[in-house]
Parts: sequence; structure tokens; C-alpha cells
Amino acid sequence: MVQLSCSNIQLNFGGVRALSGVSFEVFQGEIFAIIGPNGAGKSSMLNCISGLYHPQQGKVMYEGQDVTKLPPYERTKRGIARSFQNIALFKGMSVIDNLMIGRHLHQHAGLISGGLYYGPAQAEETRHREYCEEIIEFLEIQSIRKSIVGTLAYGFQKRVELARALALEPKLLLLDEPMAGMNLEETEDMVRFILETNEARGITIIMIEHDMGVVMDISNSVCVLDFGKKIAGGTPEQVQQDPNVIKAYLGDEDLEEP
Repeated sequence: MVQLSCSNIQLNFGGVRALSGVSFEVFQGEIFAIIGPNGAGKSSMLNCISGLYHPQQGKVMYEGQDVTKLPPYERTKRGIARSFQNIALFKGMSVIDNLMIGRHLHQHAGLISGGLYYGPAQAEETRHREYCEEIIEFLEIQSIRKSIVGTLAYGFQKRVELARALALEPKLLLLDEPMAGMNLEETEDMVRFILETNEARGITIIMIEHDMGVVMDISNSVCVLDFGKKIAGGTPEQVQQDPNVIKAYLGDEDLEEP
């Protein structure tokens, strides 16, 4: 089943065209990678899906509904969550508190009962904390659950950002370069968590990633952008052999016969 459909997306910033007629479909339960050289429009595309940007033309359809003009919080209510290329955590707060912030959409206690913290409000917070603790265990960050995020190593901060996104209980998870800046061991751990998130939790994933080894190993489908245009799409094997993709990454000179 098609979970997300982007049709003829065009995004302009003044006289600069960031995206030009980009279309693709993402099926429920798959890992979908968006790749391309720097400046290709990958993050702009993710921002159109999450609602940070609104394209001048085209449609974003999610689970059969047009969400093109909806603000980010409305898309989050429908089950779309994301992480950012630059870590966007509350660095003066603990890991568990960052995850609890990710539960805000699921909290129903009113101002008075929440402020007094009694009865249903207390029971509700207990349930949310239990859910966050389950995510902490899933991502193997029990040892840092009470640590202040700003004091953590970079690899742990990236893992905490994934945890906060999962705290929203998404059906579609957008990951903007989740392995960027990581060493080999951290990358292997993150790949494992992404696969388990997809397979064990049944969450569809759209991922921007520059590590082509990772993309080719774990993706079901790949969309390739270059200068704001889609130049290829298909399975990792199909994309890897596409001459337009080779040209975009290597240039014309590398395609010439010696």
C-alpha cells in the first residue's frame, strides 16, 4: 500500500528553485532512501514532507489525505516524525525528559490536574514514562537515561534524537543523515537500530544518507536527486547502475573511455 505520495513538487526560494517537479511513492513498511550530491535538494524534500516548507506546486499525499498545506504539528498528529541533520535536542535537559517532551501529543491531562499532579494526571505521566523507558531499553541507552544531553558524546546524542522521534509513536519516520559524523562502530549501531525500528516496530522510514554502502545494504527503494530534479529511482541495484546517477556522482570525465 502506498503510504506517502509526492507529486510534481516544486519549491522556490526567491529566484532559486530548490525542487523542480519531484515525484515518488513510498510504500508502507519500506525503507526509502533519498540520495544525491550536496545541494541536490534532499533536505528541502524532507522539509516538504514534514511541513517545515510548503511547496509552490505539487501535492504531498499521506495515507490518502492531502497534507500539502498542513503545519508540522498536524502532520505529527497523523503519525509523521523526524530527526534533524543538526541535532535539535534540549541540551540542558536529561535524556528521559527529552523523550517525555516527545510524548506531548499523547498527553491529555488539563492545566489544573496536570499542575496539581494527582489522580488521572499522575497515572497518565506514569504510563508515558513507562513508554519512554521501553524506548530507552530498545535503543540501549539505559546507562545515560538521567544524563544531561549536552554532556553526551555525539553518537549518543544522535541516538537520543532517534529515541525522541520514536516517543511520538510515528507511522512514518523521516531521518536526515542519521549516521553523519559517526565513527564505524556508531554507524553500525545506528544501522541496526534503524533496521529494528523498521522490522520490529513496522515503521516506514524515509532516510537521507551519504554513506552509499549503508543505502545499498538496507534500503528497499532509492530516489536520486540532482540540482533539485529527480534523475533516477528504483531498487538500490537499479539506481547503482543508472548512468545518470554515475554521472551525477562522478562527473562526465570519469565516464569517458581511457
